[in-house]
Amino acid sequence: MHINPKIFDKDVEQAPIRKGFGDGLLKAAEIDGRIVGLCADLTDSTHMNTFKQKFPERFVEMGVAEQNLVSVASGMAAMGKIPFVSSYAVFSPGRNWEQIRTTVCYNNVPVKIAGSHAGVSVGPDGGSHQALEDIAITRVLPRMAVISPCDAIEARKATIAAAKTDSPTYIRLAREKTPIITVDASPFEIGKAYTLFRADHSGQKVKADEGHRSVAIIATGSLVYRAMLAGKKLIHEGYEVEVINLHTIKPIDEKAIVAAARKYKAIVTVEEHQIIGGMGSAVAEVLARNYPVPIEFVGVQDMFGQSGTPDELIVHYGMDEKSIYNAARRVMLRR
Repeated sequence: MHINPKIFDKDVEQAPIRKGFGDGLLKAAEIDGRIVGLCADLTDSTHMNTFKQKFPERFVEMGVAEQNLVSVASGMAAMGKIPFVSSYAVFSPGRNWEQIRTTVCYNNVPVKIAGSHAGVSVGPDGGSHQALEDIAITRVLPRMAVISPCDAIEARKATIAAAKTDSPTYIRLAREKTPIITVDASPFEIGKAYTLFRADHSGQKVKADEGHRSVAIIATGSLVYRAMLAGKKLIHEGYEVEVINLHTIKPIDEKAIVAAARKYKAIVTVEEHQIIGGMGSAVAEVLARNYPVPIEFVGVQDMFGQSGTPDELIVHYGMDEKSIYNAARRVMLRR
């Protein structure tokens, strides 16, 4: 399936997803001279520093002024530039949502918004800095594409791909190092989900009290790896499982979601985000229109984050591999 052959090894390579954004921006800028970069005083943290160093004449430091960040970018886009803007996700698209709505999406200009440090895995920064609503507030905007890469390699590909579109785009980035799941040969296309692995044990006999034994796990962003760990355990126990990387939340791959529902008859969605309005809600909307099946949602249950280590918080909010595994077992019993 074009995944890292060391993905389940203890020494699997790890890198921050945000680093892939920095690498992709540099590559895209080398190809297209229209690309410019703007940042809100977080250039190193968002990995926009490599772009700044190589193309200082194409970089603007906006300071702590997120509303101005996207408003200036929209003006540059109207003049033919392809602006990439970066900040922490809680500030952009959080603090400047109205400016994104009015100056970027309403005018339909190709501003690319990189929201870094999303999710509870920001850790000690605490609830005020943990963006858990950014998927919801961006996917509701007309014309906005929403991408949530699963690793640094995919973030690089997503950034390069976004540079080639005419649409406003939001790219969600995590702070912590995460395992490298994909490889350079892994396919990436905006709007197309990607199956990471599957196993078919459907021919096995099932005890009457065990329910059905098939499930599709649809995950996005930094939790894709944990979804893979849960899927691996289920496969070893004889379940029929497919793990799908839904890196693009909008436009969503309805065909892949409906196909998974038809085949497995049960779905688990996994995201480091509020369940309300997030990727799981988007999947549920697709299923409600096309092929309703039982669904379990793994994510934050209508709460704010708090300070703690990333791993502690992932477990506390029920987004670890054990929680994903348990959600899969529950949803299969509901069929």
